[in-house]
Amino acid sequence: MKKLYGILATMVAAVFITAVALCVRVLSVPQSVSAFSQSGMTVVVDAGHGGVDGGVTGKDTGVKESDINLIIARLLKAELEELGFQAVLTRKTETGLYGTTAKGFKKRDMQKRKEIIQEQNPALVISVHQNFFSSRAYRGGQVFYDKDSAGGRAFAAAVQTRLNELYEKDGAKPRTEKSGDYFMLKCTEKPSIIVECGFLSNARDEALLIETGWQKRLAQEIAAGTLAYFSQSVS
Repeated sequence: MKKLYGILATMVAAVFITAVALCVRVLSVPQSVSAFSQSGMTVVVDAGHGGVDGGVTGKDTGVKESDINLIIARLLKAELEELGFQAVLTRKTETGLYGTTAKGFKKRDMQKRKEIIQEQNPALVISVHQNFFSSRAYRGGQVFYDKDSAGGRAFAAAVQTRLNELYEKDGAKPRTEKSGDYFMLKCTEKPSIIVECGFLSNARDEALLIETGWQKRLAQEIAAGTLAYFSQSVS
């Protein structure tokens, strides 16, 4: 009988611990995330370039920007969904969205991305890219926003802060979010940003950008910045 009581006591304790753990997990999720999920709002994650348009290439390894963009975009989608957001990718494979490589493919590719964004009517848009500059000294993540979007600027600042914190740990100087006149920032009136995750022209950044662990950390920081912005915007 004592043995039976002992087993029952162990089972009750296990159930209690599991219940407490679940409660802690629910309470640890910011209220803004719950509200976001319940509202059915969406974040569109755009992996820049693709197919015959590889974007810039790594100075040392020759890695294509389009490949890194897709990897980080997929990881970012997963991170956003883990936080309670709904996330949609514009480009899901290595190919572009232009249909055929006939003349005007770049314009068709960009137009398709815009169509996807407008169909989804998202709350936020994040376009993932990699940077390149003639000087190999430049490092770090750089976030762009449309100059006419106050929400875009605040969104960019939130993500820039997280990227700076990540790169500063590796010795890079902090960067400041910048306004830009880019097509992907004008596909919707909702806050949109372009995230240049690092410089493929810089040896250290390039080495990091092809690492699975760093790609994961970038996705985590971009997602954290997105959450920070959203929390501020609904408070």
